[in-house]
Amino acid sequence: MLRYILFIFIVLFVFLTAVVFAASNPGVMTLDLAFTEFELQKSLALILFLGAGWLFGMLCAGVVTLKLMAERRQLRKALQLAEAEVSSLRSMPTHDAD
Repeated sequence: MLRYILFIFIVLFVFLTAVVFAASNPGVMTLDLAFTEFELQKSLALILFLGAGWLFGMLCAGVVTLKLMAERRQLRKALQLAEAEVSSLRSMPTHDAD
């Protein structure tokens, strides 16, 4: 429950910060991409670029997570094989060298 309350406060803080930023920067900026030009409000440009950065970060984190999951799967298989080998070696009778 505390986690959700903290999450709500963080979302409200970010929202209020965005509102204050938008109110204090009412200007328009021109974004020139080699083939076209856009006129955006500064606050909208900030939100778009922050969103694009967040998506890129989530994509990178997702790739790393998938790699870790694949490695974990391989390690679990190797552990099962090692446990099976140990259990088969334990069940074998011991032979003393005479």
